[in-house]
Amino acid sequence: MAGWRMYSRKQIDKLAERAESPQRKTSAPGAAPSDPIPDPLWQSLLDDPRAAGKPTVPIQQCRLADIQRHMLRVECSRCSRIVEMQKAEAIRYFGADAIWKHVGQRLLDQTCTNRTGRHEEDGCWPNWLTT
Repeated sequence: MAGWRMYSRKQIDKLAERAESPQRKTSAPGAAPSDPIPDPLWQSLLDDPRAAGKPTVPIQQCRLADIQRHMLRVECSRCSRIVEMQKAEAIRYFGADAIWKHVGQRLLDQTCTNRTGRHEEDGCWPNWLTT
């Protein structure tokens, strides 16, 4: 859904009338507005983590309760298996405070088909880029 919409014909006519009215204040183009933005507002904008460009937490480090997606998905880089689970079902089995990385690894390990006998190599290797 777009964050904007086209003006109706009636709104365009109203804006045109307002622009042509003689009561309108004339100011130089690019002039500063008459009401400066108060300092506390600027400070709150700068303190917002989104303003600093800080990255969001990767999905594998999020708690199940904090994930916004309805369907959770993880793929194995080793055997190319994909495991999907509904978020509500994952919360029911593992709890809302469980970390998605641990839940996804457990789901892949329970059905792993690649067994070598070596502890270091056994199990699936989760690929979180597909989630």
